[in-house]
Amino acid sequence: MNILYIILAAAGGYLLGSIPTAVWAGRWFHGIDIREHGSGNAGATNVIRVLGWKTGIPVMLIDIAKGWLAALLPVLFGLAEKGSGMLVNIQILTGVTAITGHVYPLFAGFRGGKGVGTTVGVLLALNPILTLMCIGVFLAVLFITGYVSVSSMSFGIVFPIFLFTLFDTPSVIFKIFSVLAAVALIITHRSNIKRLIKGEESKFIKWKRKI
Repeated sequence: MNILYIILAAAGGYLLGSIPTAVWAGRWFHGIDIREHGSGNAGATNVIRVLGWKTGIPVMLIDIAKGWLAALLPVLFGLAEKGSGMLVNIQILTGVTAITGHVYPLFAGFRGGKGVGTTVGVLLALNPILTLMCIGVFLAVLFITGYVSVSSMSFGIVFPIFLFTLFDTPSVIFKIFSVLAAVALIITHRSNIKRLIKGEESKFIKWKRKI
C-alpha cells in the first residue's frame, strides 16, 4: 500500500467533488449564479426549481457520478485487495473528500451545495443494493410529504439503520461513516429544518386537493 497514491486518490476525489455542476450550468446555459436564486443552494433541487428539469436532471446525475467515481478511484488504481476492509476504508476516504469538495468547491469560491447527490454516488459505489433501498425510502417520503429536505434526511437516517441490521461489512469505519453521513446531512439541512418548523419550507411536489 503506497501512502502517496492514497493521498493522490484523496486529492482526486476532492477535485472531482469540486466540479460545481449547478453553478456552471446556471452560468453557462442561463447566465445566472444559481446561488443567488431560489433557496440559494448550489444543488440539483434548487436548479430544478429555478431552471427546470432539463437543466436540473443532468446536474443531479453528474453530482451523483462525481461521488461514485471518487469512491471507485481506489478500486481502479488497485490501492488495496478487492473485498478487503482496507479497500472500503480508502474508498470512504476518497468519497469523503469528494463530498467535501461538493460542499466547499475549489472552483466556485468554496460555496457549494449540501452534498446529497454526491453522498448518494459514494454510497452507490460502496453498497449499491443498500443505497437503492434507501433511495426507495427517499422517494416514498418525497411522495408522501413533498419535501426534498425531509426525504434527504430520511435517506441519511435509514442508511445506518439498514446497514447495521440487514447487511454485513468488513469495515467498521463504513459503519461509523454511515452514522456520520446521516448526522452531516441533518446539519447541512439545519436551515431547512428551521423553515419546516416555521411552515416556510417550499414543497418540491404539491398535490392538488380535490374538492
